[in-house]
Amino acid sequence: MPNNVIVLGTQWGDEGKGKVADLLTSKANIVVRSQGGNNAGHTLVVGDKKVVVRLVPSGILHPECLCLIGSGVVVNPEALFEEIAELNKAGVPNVEQRIKICGASALLLPVHKSIDRGAEKKRGKNAIGTTGRGIGPCYEDKVARRGLRVGDLYEMDRFREKLKDLLEYRNFMLKNFYDEPEVSFDSVMAMIEPLRERLLAMVTDVAAVIDEGRKQGKKILFEGAQGTFLDIDYGTYPYVTSSNTVAGGCVTGSGAGPLAIDYILGIAKVYTTRVGGGPFPTELNDAVGEGIRARGKEFGAVTGRPRRTGWYDAVAMRRAVMINSLSGLALMKMDVLDGMDEVKICIGYKRPDGVVLELPPLAACEYEGLEPVYESMPGWKESTYGVTEYGKLPQNARNFLKRLEDLSGVKVAILSTGPERDQTIYLDDPFADR
Repeated sequence: MPNNVIVLGTQWGDEGKGKVADLLTSKANIVVRSQGGNNAGHTLVVGDKKVVVRLVPSGILHPECLCLIGSGVVVNPEALFEEIAELNKAGVPNVEQRIKICGASALLLPVHKSIDRGAEKKRGKNAIGTTGRGIGPCYEDKVARRGLRVGDLYEMDRFREKLKDLLEYRNFMLKNFYDEPEVSFDSVMAMIEPLRERLLAMVTDVAAVIDEGRKQGKKILFEGAQGTFLDIDYGTYPYVTSSNTVAGGCVTGSGAGPLAIDYILGIAKVYTTRVGGGPFPTELNDAVGEGIRARGKEFGAVTGRPRRTGWYDAVAMRRAVMINSLSGLALMKMDVLDGMDEVKICIGYKRPDGVVLELPPLAACEYEGLEPVYESMPGWKESTYGVTEYGKLPQNARNFLKRLEDLSGVKVAILSTGPERDQTIYLDDPFADR
């Protein structure tokens, strides 16, 4: 039987999951998104085509691939169909016909965006740094059992009643707590009604499709969004996203059973980036960090925001390996470190009392006063850009990669040396029979 593979980020998101997912979807029959919403952008580059996908799974560029959106995803109908239009314009075939959505997926509505922006504004200097796309408030309504789901669109009388109740609650908050304009019932219905039939045509039992696909021996890729340290439970709380971004979230958010997963591939850059507020122990606020940002083109695929940059964090990776049960690593943007005199790896966090932590804390406040402990290694002047054979990498680059493996206890399966699909070194195939 072929493997079913989870691909997920092991840092603070933006690790390059889009390229890896696209590489693996060339072998996959089914690709599944299981959490997040249209706040998660994956940039896919195939030849001269560059497409940013947000809600739609990365497999959409492969004409024979079925793309599933699981119950753990929050679905903004407007954003979904705008994205479908972009893909159609790019010449991707049969986009709408190849996307299937779980009826239990939460509907993200305009009121959620209003609440999100109002909440960030009220937090002031303590703002979390959300994208303002309403993801958090939508998950909040889901957990509070007042939210609407895609399947509610089958019964419009019931949908309207639930929407009125939701807006009554949310508009009270907008008016009296956030001092923001209310969202009208008519404006929400004017958005929903033209899209309703198209959305319902995509609805299916995603868990059943996954189960049947597994029985038929199909290769299934579970595509994570954001990254491990944005996880609502294990990230740098409260500077986190609103869903479980770890491997367990891929299971619950898709309906696959835990034993359906055969291989878990963790994605990381050979340095570290973060967007928004929150702790970042290895952050470089100097010319070195700016150089990494410029060479790595570290700007958000969805928001365009410049990303904070820093050295590779092996302390965080230890936690990522532990809580995700990683089978292998995909290391990205190797070429960005070319030409540096030295490269550094964070191997511990030193507290003010001198104690060195080997695992990261579980709350943002616990990072106060921590200083990174670095191990320095010689850099390499030779270019790694576009190299496709491991043995042709500079010796110092190979030494660096070997040290990352030793520190994490996990082997490198894939190494990216550029943005194109063919600028990749394969050391292990996640879909291979074990």
